[in-house]
Amino acid sequence: MARKILIGVAAVILLFVIVVATRPATFHVERSVTIAAPPEVAFAQVNDFHAWANWSPYEKLDPAMKRTFDGAPSGLGAVYAWAGNKEIGEGRMTIEKSESPSQIAIKLEFIKPFTATNTATFSFVPAPDGTRVTWAMDGKNSFVAKAMHLVMDMDKLVGTDFERGLSAMKTVAEEANKTNVAKAAK
Repeated sequence: MARKILIGVAAVILLFVIVVATRPATFHVERSVTIAAPPEVAFAQVNDFHAWANWSPYEKLDPAMKRTFDGAPSGLGAVYAWAGNKEIGEGRMTIEKSESPSQIAIKLEFIKPFTATNTATFSFVPAPDGTRVTWAMDGKNSFVAKAMHLVMDMDKLVGTDFERGLSAMKTVAEEANKTNVAKAAK
């Protein structure tokens, strides 16, 4: 009897391992919004890590988190590191590509509560109503991450954060654009 139970448990574990192993090795999350402002205005919100406090959804999860800025003041080589509560964890971002005003690529390193390195990209494409801003994240799935994705939807989880961030960026960039237009009219 015990032997049959052990064989059954082993079969379930083997099936679980096979299912997890066949999950995708990479992931991609992407969201977009149209901002009523030229690409340069939206680009500036992302290219300077100091501006992220105005729109990033992660900044609001732990207002007391420790932030450090290193490297270039903005653009290529700018570095932003954080250490916060259990919701925020610890990590750092480095701008590895900054092509004004069309694209920014960021190396995103998570240190706590888990380690991972992903790539976040922002694209700024002129649109009839302003600028189409797309925020994307790409990364590799370890075995543990593949198993976690069986019970949680990464696209929905991170995508919701991206939607909130893009909505806040839209508000900030459109207000900045109004201010710029008013100053230019004087």
